[in-house]
Amino acid sequence: MLICRGRRASNCYISSGVASLLTRTHASARREAAGSDSDKRPNLRAIDLALKIRLEKEKEKATVGGSKKGVPNSSVPLSPLQKRVTELRQFTQQLQNVHPNVLAKHLQRGLIYPHPELAVINKPYGIYVQDGSKANNSISDVLPIISKMIDGMKAESQLHICLGLDKETTGTLLLARTKEALDCVQSLHRNHQVQRKYWVVTVGVPVPSEGVIDIPIIEREVTGAQPHYKMGLSPVYRVSNGGEGVTKVRANRHAQGAVTQYRVLDSSNGCSLVELQPITGVKHQLRVHMAYGLGCAILGDHKYSHWIKLAPQKLPDGVLRKLGLEQSKARHLPLHLHARQLTLPEFKGQRDITVSCPLPKFFTSTLRRLQIPIPDKKDDDK
Repeated sequence: MLICRGRRASNCYISSGVASLLTRTHASARREAAGSDSDKRPNLRAIDLALKIRLEKEKEKATVGGSKKGVPNSSVPLSPLQKRVTELRQFTQQLQNVHPNVLAKHLQRGLIYPHPELAVINKPYGIYVQDGSKANNSISDVLPIISKMIDGMKAESQLHICLGLDKETTGTLLLARTKEALDCVQSLHRNHQVQRKYWVVTVGVPVPSEGVIDIPIIEREVTGAQPHYKMGLSPVYRVSNGGEGVTKVRANRHAQGAVTQYRVLDSSNGCSLVELQPITGVKHQLRVHMAYGLGCAILGDHKYSHWIKLAPQKLPDGVLRKLGLEQSKARHLPLHLHARQLTLPEFKGQRDITVSCPLPKFFTSTLRRLQIPIPDKKDDDK
């Protein structure tokens, strides 16, 4: 006998025979519903629904190999092209939008020259030296943190940027640990006594293989579908009408004198490894002289590979094959411009100070793909 207690404590009596009949009826109804295509389906309990959702999530997780959102399934093999593009994307996003302490720790690991008054950082690609945007940290923003990492929690500890580098340039970034050292370095720089050597990979082989580019540079407005400003050449010599010589013309009063020494270190597959030594320090001087002075733009220089438009660098088919890229993915190529070596002559009455920075991984990877050997250290010091 089953007893059901309802409202007002009223009792409901159901005989055992009736209960058995009801039990058989409900079981039969469930079996019929399971094998029927009709819309009269039994209601799911909350516990059944929760179990169903959990099983679906576990199934989905197993399908993608347990990867996080936005991370491709590791079980799906990537083609060499996809791997190359992914690798280049990582280079172009390196250390951007990270916590200042993370950036400072990475830069502190890149200190390559111990000196009581100077420090040299191997600057990574894609990081502003100064005046970074609000969304990105700059090296100047984290100098106080780096200073404390080097000298402990000393109150007087401070670092100063002596000679800046562009966001896309890698290599030797010189810092001063005292105000006196900063003034000394800047004085040497104003007198063109600081010797800086850069290594670049160019699209094309400069002819002649060694020389000096002495062409003033000026900022110009480029009109068209995408109006913008960029640095360009402002030569003071023009080819004569007969093509037999050159004639001197009046220099533009807004142009800045720019001189660059260059030397081809090696070349292969239509590209070259070139050493550049700027005598002057005009904005984007090396990029403009290579692209417009020698007609051999730096690999990954999407701004100066074209004059009238803003577009990814157009690369020859043979170069694309060697780099493992398609033209549509060339925009991911980083600028191959590396501040290789820096020399301070007779710093504060002492002997010359020379510091060299190793090439970044993406740079050496490109040289390897293009089959351009890296010069020996003795050749580097010439």
